[in-house]
Amino acid sequence: MLDIAVAYNRYRFLGNEFLTWLWFAIENDMETLRRSDPDFLDLDVGNRMVLENRLANGKENITIKGDAAGLEEALLALRKGALITDMHLIYKSGTLQWQFALKGENLSFSGLKLPETGPMESAEDKEGVILEKIYLYEKPFQLIDKLFQIFIKKRLSVQWQELIIPGMKKWLTPE
Repeated sequence: MLDIAVAYNRYRFLGNEFLTWLWFAIENDMETLRRSDPDFLDLDVGNRMVLENRLANGKENITIKGDAAGLEEALLALRKGALITDMHLIYKSGTLQWQFALKGENLSFSGLKLPETGPMESAEDKEGVILEKIYLYEKPFQLIDKLFQIFIKKRLSVQWQELIIPGMKKWLTPE
């Protein structure tokens, strides 16, 4: 059995590959993403992305942020061999919207912004408000769990080398 630290270091690239594939799927294969949630409306890249390129003499980090920031630099970094290590996402399901950042290294969430909820009008509403908050917190975690399952199944399948990698290379190739 692998020591936990050895396993963590050996497989931590998977989270970065997942985020890179997720951006590709957002741009090119939304139907696959829609299978993760029956109420799924949209998933968009938000206003921040961090990429890392491991070079022979170290590593290079590229950060792109801002509401009007173009992602051309991120595509260029991917062409040069970088992977996404941190990405801000906007998730819409039904009439609700969540915003959060996801780190590839350990798939941890940060900056989770929940949809607005109605005010608690009486003490009797307390339980309902608490249950609604729990639901709103769980929803993005469930989404990422399901999307990661889809990714792992694809990553381990023959499709990965035959269809997905060529599709990603085509996506990255400037026209």
